[in-house]
Amino acid sequence: MSDALAREVWRRFRKNPAALAGAAIIAALLLLALLAPLVAHQDPLGQNLALGATPPSAQHWLGTDKLGRDLFARIVYGARISMRIGFVAVGIAISVGTCIGALAGFFGGAIDGGLMSLMDVMLAFPSIILAIGITTVLGPSVTNLMIAIGIVYVPQYARLARSSVLQVKEMEFVEAARAIGARGPRLLARHIVPNIMAPLLVQATLGIATAELEAAGLSYLGLGARPPAPEWGAMLNNARDYWLNAPWALIFPGVAITIVVLAFNLFGDGLRDALDPKMK
Repeated sequence: MSDALAREVWRRFRKNPAALAGAAIIAALLLLALLAPLVAHQDPLGQNLALGATPPSAQHWLGTDKLGRDLFARIVYGARISMRIGFVAVGIAISVGTCIGALAGFFGGAIDGGLMSLMDVMLAFPSIILAIGITTVLGPSVTNLMIAIGIVYVPQYARLARSSVLQVKEMEFVEAARAIGARGPRLLARHIVPNIMAPLLVQATLGIATAELEAAGLSYLGLGARPPAPEWGAMLNNARDYWLNAPWALIFPGVAITIVVLAFNLFGDGLRDALDPKMK
């Protein structure tokens, strides 16, 4: 992206207050996750059964869970896990999906038909069912959770990359590159793929929000982070047995998930509008 284009994208982006708010929230969450030991002075894994399920107070700002663990500390440290899940899962999906879609769109023919048929088979399964199946086979853990979510969303990026390649490879600058001798992988890597990244990055930004929800759902089902890891979905699962007596143990992790999803949706919508040449 040229400097002039980057300045124009930033000019459009900063005109969107909702997008700026989403970007600010994301930055704050990343900073919170990075500085977790300085922000949360309580041990997120430390138990004190005498203080089990106590309401918010000056000592425990968001209260404690049934094992007496400080909820504020667990949510702050949980931001590290939840944000990592979102970024890594989407990183897997966009990397693999872009490669598959770019190859299918560029070479066409049997390669295109075979790869897109495989993507269609994956899309035939509901994402949560496919993610549950993959996680069950691999075993419940944060690493396997990220892999499962990444695999589930590969077809979305593959189809988007393919459609973008089909458009870009017919443009004049690609024909000019062919005329001076660019062929095959070099043409694809140097001239086509860099020019299809904008819609993929927008989809990735929005996809992080979806990945966060998917991860929280799988962790709620016991297929994600293992106890006592302070992952937000797992915290919801732990709180469901006593939420009537300690509703804060269910509310605050749910609010944290909602804020993250909302922030990435706002940021993604703003980025999409900023990269749209039709926007003024």
